[in-house]
Amino acid sequence: MAKIGSLDVSRLCLGANVFGWTADRDASFAVLDGFVAAGGTVIDTADAYMWRIPGNSGGESETIIGEWMAARGNRDDVVIATKVGSLPTRPGLSAANVRAACEDSLRRLRTDRIDLYWAHADDPGTPQEETLEAFDALVRAGSVREIGASNFSADRLRSALDLSARAGTAAYVAAQPHYNLVERAEFESGLAPLLAERGVACLPYYALAKGFLTGKYRAGGADVESVRAEGARAYLDERGTAVLAALDEVAAAHDVPVAAVALAWLAARPTVAAPIASARTPGQLADLLPALTLELSDDELGRLTAASA
Repeated sequence: MAKIGSLDVSRLCLGANVFGWTADRDASFAVLDGFVAAGGTVIDTADAYMWRIPGNSGGESETIIGEWMAARGNRDDVVIATKVGSLPTRPGLSAANVRAACEDSLRRLRTDRIDLYWAHADDPGTPQEETLEAFDALVRAGSVREIGASNFSADRLRSALDLSARAGTAAYVAAQPHYNLVERAEFESGLAPLLAERGVACLPYYALAKGFLTGKYRAGGADVESVRAEGARAYLDERGTAVLAALDEVAAAHDVPVAAVALAWLAARPTVAAPIASARTPGQLADLLPALTLELSDDELGRLTAASA
């Protein structure tokens, strides 16, 4: 298990952005069932998932998760993370919007509290003091347990942490950046030192580089049917090929899928509590689940780190 503030979580976080998009209700239920059956506990969603899809208006992922928890009676067994600020009908991090969006999310999730409430993205147009006071009020009311900052720069996160320390309000205990084996430089040179200094947990998104780190994308290989295929193929250069070769070697040694090794490397990085990865079918989920317990040797971690340098 890992820690996010006061929360105990599994070493893998299930991303729910595909629910209500490429995974319908039944498929989403199957993935959620498989995740918790394997020992997974933390699920990451957002009020904005997936408003961009024709016929959707936002909140579809939260609604599915709420229906699933109600059907299974397992609310106390899972850690639910959701976000505020990116839904067009609930934009930004003003106090009024944070309060209203939280109420909307609680209703869709059919619960009385959000375990980890993320600011989905920085909102330079709203004073950070206003946002933090709004989050603090939700924590004091019991509607939210912990708060996190997604897509924040190091400077803005540092500013927010300093403000919380001075005012005695709830502070961000987690950050959610873009970070994986083939996307390292920006995080490691920016946010990573701050998170280590302040004891803030990291939950990286795009942990599998839009699917590239599943090993499905190879030079001369068959085309992959995926909405993220174009983005994944962009990594198929000399460095990407070297990373896949190192992943193949380590995966073979442990008899696990390549994706699980990529996630285990990420979970072993300093400050990382739980990488986020999504699955739209139980078959895709099966490739991720070994990461819940997979421990790589120092030599294996070093080989992967060197290949991706």
